[in-house]
Amino acid sequence: MRIAVTGATGFIGGAVAAAAESEGWEVIRFARHHGEGLTHWDIRGLPPARLPHVDAVVHAAALVADWGDSRAFHHANVLGTRAVVEAFAGTRLVHISSSSVYPWWRPCVDRGEEEVSTNHLNAYARSKALADVEARSHGNAVALRPHGVYGSGDRTLLPRLINNIQRGRLLTVGHPGVQHQLTNISNLVAAVLAACRAELRGAVNVADAEPVLLADVLRQVLDETGHPQTRIRYIPWSAAMAVAGASEALALCTGRAPRLTRYAVSQLGQDRTYRLDRLREGPGVEPISTTLADAGKWLERGA
Repeated sequence: MRIAVTGATGFIGGAVAAAAESEGWEVIRFARHHGEGLTHWDIRGLPPARLPHVDAVVHAAALVADWGDSRAFHHANVLGTRAVVEAFAGTRLVHISSSSVYPWWRPCVDRGEEEVSTNHLNAYARSKALADVEARSHGNAVALRPHGVYGSGDRTLLPRLINNIQRGRLLTVGHPGVQHQLTNISNLVAAVLAACRAELRGAVNVADAEPVLLADVLRQVLDETGHPQTRIRYIPWSAAMAVAGASEALALCTGRAPRLTRYAVSQLGQDRTYRLDRLREGPGVEPISTTLADAGKWLERGA
């Protein structure tokens, strides 16, 4: 099989490209940087003059951040996705979407693949929702919606968690009983490769096999990364939203990114669990359970 991967130097795109090659597939790696083994394409601009013929294209390129210029997010995520849809109009499209497309203001429990929300807390989530719609306008596309992707190569989720430790204490939001259904990178990669070959269209949730308690996840990460004595303190959701709102207001005045955003609070501080029937029955993926046993190694390699 021959596939193209946008964002091939990123966490998700790189993992997909490596796994596909390990399966014996030929991979065209699109990236906005020039380099050996890469085909240059900044999806914010025009595609290469000659596009390769492939069996499927995996669109993993995206601008990901809690805070930033709304025009930059729209250009990269919405218009960039539109560019990929138009460039590969007759090719199977596997789009990497996000669980952030769902309503943020209420707990998410066993959520199915409902339509994207039109109300969002930041430009990133808004752009991912619009990009999800753009991708599904393609005649032969599937939009995969993972939540909290982690694993080897993670540059955001675990590093940010560890960086929040101060004076032997980790400050987080919600409460110990909050449930999350995170997404091991191996589960997302398996879903992507299966989707390249499947005929399933529309949206598909992707996550680990079952939910886990936030308290258990945090404790295991701290233990595995050499912080077993670190205490965990929880800020209630409503209080955290108020603090984040004030932090964002200050950021607008100073031009500095806020230390805490309402988006981050909404994603972490309430239940986020997902129905995986379409993942299991469509692409035929049986996801593994959440595992953080070698989290220390991921961070050491990424340092």
